[in-house]
Amino acid sequence: MGCDGGTIPKRHELVKGPKKVEKVDKNAELAAKWKYCALSQEKLKRPIVACELGRLYNKDAIIEYLLDKSAERPNVEVVTQIRSIKDVKELNLTDNPAWEGERHNIKGDCYEDMNCAMFICPVVGLEMNGKHKFLYLQTCGCVFSERALREVKTEICHKCGDPFQEDDLVMLNGSKEEVEKLQKAMEERRLKAKTAKQKSKKSKDTKVSKSLDSTGNCDTSETKASPLNGEGSSGSCSNSAPGPSTSGECSKTLKAPVGPVAGSKRSIQEMKDKSETYKSLFTSHSSAKRTKDQTSNWVTHTPYHF
Repeated sequence: MGCDGGTIPKRHELVKGPKKVEKVDKNAELAAKWKYCALSQEKLKRPIVACELGRLYNKDAIIEYLLDKSAERPNVEVVTQIRSIKDVKELNLTDNPAWEGERHNIKGDCYEDMNCAMFICPVVGLEMNGKHKFLYLQTCGCVFSERALREVKTEICHKCGDPFQEDDLVMLNGSKEEVEKLQKAMEERRLKAKTAKQKSKKSKDTKVSKSLDSTGNCDTSETKASPLNGEGSSGSCSNSAPGPSTSGECSKTLKAPVGPVAGSKRSIQEMKDKSETYKSLFTSHSSAKRTKDQTSNWVTHTPYHF
């Protein structure tokens, strides 16, 4: 029995089976990781930075994110581990001489090779398109392929010559297992740095407290030994260090301060033995007082202009 118009439907048109799982194109996935920023989804352009988990970003996008973290972005969960600009490293990449850029295909009528990458390994010459594993050094930021580091085993960077260790190597755009390992290493590194910072801070505080205690003890001993009444200025020191003394006197003699002690209030009448020049320094002296001729009368005058 047919439908209107005499059409006969088939079974697969009437009975719906299970939906097929959509598979992601591998070339498109690799291009999204290696040619586009993980945060802004824009094409990668110099300067390019990488985080401790091996993701690639444009430096401008990271700076904008750090300046305004409250703005809405599509991939905020990708940069949760970035707290400051120190958590990313600017990469020292090697340009690919075969890369012609996008200018030759402005009209869209030319063939564009998806496997051709902007950067290559400076040792082996492999293109950084996702088909080969690449690593970067946290010390200098140079990028190499895993094959180059495996074939040429050295502890010095092939490009700049800086020394490095195996802990300084970070895999770029690694798998889930590699990202988990990098995350654990990052957390351990940050814990070590935090504990070292706390220890250095405690040691500085103890040094400062010890120096303050030593200076306080010296001040108290000097104040106890210093004669305020002018006695014992030329005599021998009572708290001298043990040992033979050639002159019979202390090497550091404490002399009484000249003039009145700070905090004591004395009038000119109490200083009868002082000279007139010394008395004239004080405001209570007769020379400091004004006469009637020197005093001026205040005159207030408010002119009115009509």
